[in-house]
Amino acid sequence: MKANTSAPAPLAVGLLLSFAAVAQDHRHVHAGHPQTRQERPASAASPHPQHHHRHEHAGSPPGDEPTQPPAEPGRSGPSAHGDHRGHGGAVPHAGHAATGDAPAAALPRTPIPPPTDADRAAAAKPASRHAAHDGAIHSLVLLDRLERFGGDDADGLSWEAQAWIGGDLNKLWLRGEGERVGGHTESADVELLYGRAIAPWWDAVVGLRHDFEPGGPQDYAAFGVTGLAPYKFEVAATAYLGESGRTAARIEVEYETLLTNRLILQPRLELEFNGRDDPGRGIGSGLGMAEAGLRLRYEFSRRFAPYVGVVREHAFGRTADFREAAGEGADGTRWVAGVRAWF
Repeated sequence: MKANTSAPAPLAVGLLLSFAAVAQDHRHVHAGHPQTRQERPASAASPHPQHHHRHEHAGSPPGDEPTQPPAEPGRSGPSAHGDHRGHGGAVPHAGHAATGDAPAAALPRTPIPPPTDADRAAAAKPASRHAAHDGAIHSLVLLDRLERFGGDDADGLSWEAQAWIGGDLNKLWLRGEGERVGGHTESADVELLYGRAIAPWWDAVVGLRHDFEPGGPQDYAAFGVTGLAPYKFEVAATAYLGESGRTAARIEVEYETLLTNRLILQPRLELEFNGRDDPGRGIGSGLGMAEAGLRLRYEFSRRFAPYVGVVREHAFGRTADFREAAGEGADGTRWVAGVRAWF
């Protein structure tokens, strides 16, 4: 009989606990969570873990969860739409769940086949179509100066020309210049040179020079460089070794300034040096002559351009003495007019 009096107590406690659990699950369903804690999949991780903490309260008994605040006017209740809003109040997209699988649209619909030997052969051009540019032969004839001049001493005619033929690496050069005064040739020379490219814009030249005047014919061995210096200065520097140990050198520097697309101003400087005196030719040792000119040309076409200018020349040292002894001035200024052409 003692057992019959104590049986209702455990039964009453079990009924009370079951009633409390049902009431708690009913509260979660009413708050907008149709899934209970037992029905929530373990792999569906929310993008905002702090919201799970708000509902589950790890470490607290199930019956100690805080109650939800009352719903605001115009809202259906304090559902997960208020708790699960991300930044800016937007509801997280269902695709935020970390599934680890790429979207089906990102996969190629048709696999790209690997290239075959026939594909590679069709894409590549035959090697015979790529001709080397340095194998082509080019040529140029330039009449740099053909001009009449008049000045302190007399009127006359002067010229300077050059021509070359060859490729990018090897060229054959022909250069010459001279001057006539009063129907008499004062000076004239011609050079035959082989040129080899030694650097971008620079050629080394070696060959022969033949002087017709002054003082009769004379031959020299010639070697030097020609090319384009920094800042676009055209430079030609040549040394000469002649008969009986005679030596000489000539340096020419030109620069072209484009005033307009067709109007061009060209300063020019020429220096001549000699190794020893040569009274028969009126040449002294050291720096013999310096000539500075300024020419303004107009290019009707790139191949033809008339010009006008002024030239100043000066003799130095023993060369000046020889000129004064011959009744000539050591220096002088002259006006020039001529044409420049190339083809």
